[in-house]
Amino acid sequence: MIRWLGAGESHGKGISVIIDGLPAGIAIDVEAINRELSRRQMGYGRGRRMKIENDRVLIFSGIRHGKTLGSPVQLLVINRDYKNWTEVMEIGPGGSGMRITKPRPGHGDLAGYLKYGFDDIRNVLERASARTTVSWVAGGAIFKQFLANFGITIYSHTLRIGRIQAKKVDQDITELDNTPLRCLDSQKEKQMMELIDQAQRRGDSVGGVCEVIAQGVCAGLGTYAQFDRRLDARIGQVMFSIPSVKGVEIGSGFDSAQRFGSEVQDQIYYKKARGFYRRTNRAGGIEAGVSNGEDIIVRLWCKPIPTLRQPLNSVDIETKSPVLAQKERADVCVVPAVGVIGEAMLAYVIADAFLEKFGSDTMRDIQANFAAYLRRLNEAG
Repeated sequence: MIRWLGAGESHGKGISVIIDGLPAGIAIDVEAINRELSRRQMGYGRGRRMKIENDRVLIFSGIRHGKTLGSPVQLLVINRDYKNWTEVMEIGPGGSGMRITKPRPGHGDLAGYLKYGFDDIRNVLERASARTTVSWVAGGAIFKQFLANFGITIYSHTLRIGRIQAKKVDQDITELDNTPLRCLDSQKEKQMMELIDQAQRRGDSVGGVCEVIAQGVCAGLGTYAQFDRRLDARIGQVMFSIPSVKGVEIGSGFDSAQRFGSEVQDQIYYKKARGFYRRTNRAGGIEAGVSNGEDIIVRLWCKPIPTLRQPLNSVDIETKSPVLAQKERADVCVVPAVGVIGEAMLAYVIADAFLEKFGSDTMRDIQANFAAYLRRLNEAG
């Protein structure tokens, strides 16, 4: 079982993660981790902080001579912006900075204040910030590198911004990172960018939908034996942990609710050269909590972020008087970044289920177990 634990505040010294449960012998490309961190910062509509930070990973433990040791891996990403916040984020007593007392609607400000009894909302927003997802993407990059050994690749793309829905596909997925919104429909992407510009002029924000796809996943990961071990349940849990994600859809998901069963189920066929197969993938690669060999398709529905340049009505937690909410530096649209974070989280769940099925000590043993399993699947048809 993979366990990972993150730490760090948005404007603190850095964001770190410790990953336990990785097998020995995974070849690690540090620059590939840095590329994932860079991808997280991309996307039309991101805020000024993306121009300050140049996220690079530091590896403190668990890797030697380019391979994992089987011991915990510790990663750290330094916050370059910390130099501008040293007084506000002072660890010892005597730090300065105005207390924040005006909670933002839609953020964790008020709920965190009520839960912990702070007199300064900054104590909430620093950890509740999506900046903490830096550690998830760094960890996800390692999971991706592990899965690549078994032919599994994961990517994401933007389906929708506001009410503007991508339709036709005229981009190659290998070119996605070179597009402003990582959208496969170049014409709709232009309209999406115009909507983001409109939101920015209004001091507003805009949400949307992104799709995360895992290709090359074998049948048999996850189980229906217990509710918390079902693969789709595990995917849902981690995806809902991503800030701004309010809906998680697997396969045709939401659309299935308005159709007859005969329109939804993926019919099964067989050819000797191909084995069992389906002509559709409305299940999104998972049936009864178990991967079925088709692509795993997950859609993430993202609300607009709650930090606005034109703030909404709120109440001061100290005076209880009506005020406008706190203004903080923020993005206008984060949907493409959510896709990259979603890739990391999907990689985590699949890697965890993979190690659960094929062992977790060494790459050599896992590869042997995986090869034996594929032979059994071939014999079964």
